[in-house]
Amino acid sequence: VVKEKNRMGECPVWEERENALVYVDINSQKVCRWSPLTKEVQSVSVDARVGSVALQQCGGYVIALGTRFAFLDWDTQEVTTILELEQDKPNNRFNDGKVDPKGRFFAGTMAEETAPGIRARRQGALYTLFPDHSVVKQLDQVDISNGLDWSLDHRTFFHIDSLAYAVHAFSYDVHTGKIACPKLLYHLEKEEKMPDGMCIDAEGKLWVACIDAGRVIRIDPETGKRIQTVRLPTPRITSCCFGGKDYSEMYVTSAYDGLDATTLAKEPHAGDIFKITGLGVKGIPQNFYAA
Repeated sequence: VVKEKNRMGECPVWEERENALVYVDINSQKVCRWSPLTKEVQSVSVDARVGSVALQQCGGYVIALGTRFAFLDWDTQEVTTILELEQDKPNNRFNDGKVDPKGRFFAGTMAEETAPGIRARRQGALYTLFPDHSVVKQLDQVDISNGLDWSLDHRTFFHIDSLAYAVHAFSYDVHTGKIACPKLLYHLEKEEKMPDGMCIDAEGKLWVACIDAGRVIRIDPETGKRIQTVRLPTPRITSCCFGGKDYSEMYVTSAYDGLDATTLAKEPHAGDIFKITGLGVKGIPQNFYAA
C-alpha cells in the first residue's frame, strides 16, 4: 500500500485520530505518516536515526532517536529533547519502542554495526520513560532490543532481543511498570531467521516480523507454539501492527538496506509497506504516552 521505499521502515503505529499509519524510516532519519484516503506520505526529517515513534495523549508524538527521548510536534516539525542517555556509548542508538497500558513509553537500545555483520555484543538496554519524564533502566546487556508488547490482562510483558532469536515473557506489574522473571516463550526456527518487531491481537496472540525470512508468524503465548505463518513478497520484513477502521487490517513494514545490488534488482517490493486483510482476527488500539 505504500510504495515510497523505506531504507529501514519500522515501528508502524495506527493513529485513529488522524486515520493514518505512522512509522519511521530509521536509516533515512524520518518519521512518516501515510493516509489510506489520499495515499500520500508526509514525513518529518530528524537529526539522528529514529528507532521508534508512539502517540502522545495531547497530540504529536514521542520518539526515540539517537540515544535520546524526544517529543515531535508534527505541525511545526519541532523536536524537543526530553532526556539524553548512554552518552558513554557513541555507537549505540535507540531501536523499537511502544507505550504500555498506563501511558509509559518503553524503548530499547542497540549497538550499530562497525562493519557489515560486526557489532559489539550486549551493549543495549531497555528503558521506560515515565509520564513525569523520569527514566528507569529495565534490562541491561541486551544485543538488539526489539519487538515489545503486553498481554491483554496486563500481567505479562513480551520482549525480543533479536540476536537471541527468541521472544521472552516477563511478569509485569502494571502499577509500577516493573518487569521481572524472564522466561523463554518461543525460539525461532532456522527458516524463520531473526525476530524483529511484534504486536498482539485481540485474542492475545503475538505476531512477530521475521527479518530476512519474508514473513510474519503468529505465536500462542499459552503454548509457546507457532500457529500461523503469513509470507510476504520481500525478505526484510521488519515490524507489524493492526489498524484500519476496526483494527482488522495488519500493516507490515520492510527494508531495502542490507540487500546487495543483485538481490535488490530481484526485489521490487523491498522497502514497501504492506496491508494484510482476511486474517480473521483484529488488533487493539495503541496506547498513548500520558504526557
